[in-house]
Amino acid sequence: MTMRHYFVIAAVVAVLLTLVLGAIWPAAYCLFIVVIPVIALGIQDMMQTSHSVRRLYPFLGRFRYMLESVRPEIQQYFVESETSGTPIPREFRSMVYQRAKGVRDTRPFGTIFDVQRSGYEWVNHSLAPVELHGETPRVKVGGPDCKQPYSSSPLNISAMSFGSLSQNAIRALNKGAKIGNFSHNTGEGGLSPYHLENGGDIVWQIGTGYFGCRDEHGEFNPERFVKKATLDEVKMIEIKLSQGAKPGHGGILPAAKLTEEIAQIREVPMGQDVISPAGHSAFSTPIEMLDFMQSLRELSGGKPIGFKLCLGRRDQFLSIVKAMLETGIKPDFITIDGAEGGTGAAPVEMTNSVGTPLRDALIFINRALIGSGLRDDIRLIASGKMFSAFHMLRSMALGADIVNSARGMMLALGCIQSRTCNSDHCPTGIATQNPSRNKALVVTDKSQRVANYHMETMQQLVELLGAAGLHSLEELQPKHINRRVQGTEVKTYADLYPTIEPGCLLTDNSIPEHWTDIWQQANPGQWEAAR
Repeated sequence: MTMRHYFVIAAVVAVLLTLVLGAIWPAAYCLFIVVIPVIALGIQDMMQTSHSVRRLYPFLGRFRYMLESVRPEIQQYFVESETSGTPIPREFRSMVYQRAKGVRDTRPFGTIFDVQRSGYEWVNHSLAPVELHGETPRVKVGGPDCKQPYSSSPLNISAMSFGSLSQNAIRALNKGAKIGNFSHNTGEGGLSPYHLENGGDIVWQIGTGYFGCRDEHGEFNPERFVKKATLDEVKMIEIKLSQGAKPGHGGILPAAKLTEEIAQIREVPMGQDVISPAGHSAFSTPIEMLDFMQSLRELSGGKPIGFKLCLGRRDQFLSIVKAMLETGIKPDFITIDGAEGGTGAAPVEMTNSVGTPLRDALIFINRALIGSGLRDDIRLIASGKMFSAFHMLRSMALGADIVNSARGMMLALGCIQSRTCNSDHCPTGIATQNPSRNKALVVTDKSQRVANYHMETMQQLVELLGAAGLHSLEELQPKHINRRVQGTEVKTYADLYPTIEPGCLLTDNSIPEHWTDIWQQANPGQWEAAR
């Protein structure tokens, strides 16, 4: 039973008990002065559609919102710094909530960050700012071999699977994407009817389990792939190599948690554990991976095809780069997932100590593509704990063309970070398959909040560009972002992360010294380093 059921039982018991006590001692009828208002408030909570917590926890849920209402006055005493070990600093949680709700998110009394601390970052404004109000930047995704390029928003919904998220959460995210004209990544759990119900743009992610396009042995099935890949709603296809939450780690959905609906969507048999292997079975070398990618491009009718990874061994990524040069096959986009990212549950060691953080990975991959002369045809999508327009701006200054957000979108849905995602007891109806819980999430209300968060953040991105004197995202460069290194020493990203000469990796005598060994180790014919 849920708290809704307990509340109804408690309300009935309270009324009966008051009546019994009143019959014995008439003064006890005064208890109705308390009982009736509490019951009325609880009923109101169950009927309203704006707050999932109140729908699931009648009356009791109000105490959370009472505390939230005084947060602006008290948060300066409790706010964590951006570099703390907490999941999301309170400042950013508050910002997302307010933008999603359409509430003014301006702040009095200046920044809450210590601007003198090492690591503080900012963008310099211009004394000749540019008026960019009403601008809506778009990014074209699709190289020379792409027949159906996609015009993408710079901010989109990162990969989160149905099964991990509830059906109503998926519906709300996709409807929000439809309202705001941005895209929604399915995650590796398959393309469900809930992804298609509201017509939002879809990036279909294909993981190691090939859910939704697999045969009875768990191998990739081209015929099943075509049926979904050619749908109008599917705008891009993403091959998942690894993810930030648990890079190099497979997954398992125990048979006990496998429902008929999930089994049908993932095309797996009931009564068995659902295994997501650590690696792909459709390819075993960089060249084979690109051949597989090219086959998906052809099967989909020429839609943009890319791959997602959390950067691990750098020579292995360079092996992919060399395979691109050897075969002429290039992805239309590469999604870079930082090791600090990932909303899914994972072993602590994987979450904390495996994979390359986003900034380091983005810098390396961007340089590798520039140095190999491939950068112009490939879009880079960055993903990893980004919530604000400034987070987007600094990643784009380092080479990202597009940003994906998972946490930001979950907060816009109403996530309160109870960290019960893997227990099926999510108090907001987002990360649960319990029908009585996920029905508390009202799609119409939450989808608008997702759209609001996207719209407000995009407006702020345009504002930042204009304040810096820039006319477009294409003009943004590393020199525009500043970082306090130590004390009064301040450097720009251009100083901290010097670029690489275009095409310098293509001839032996122009390869930078610190790239020589790792470039030589890269082998397009196998993942292991050349010996």
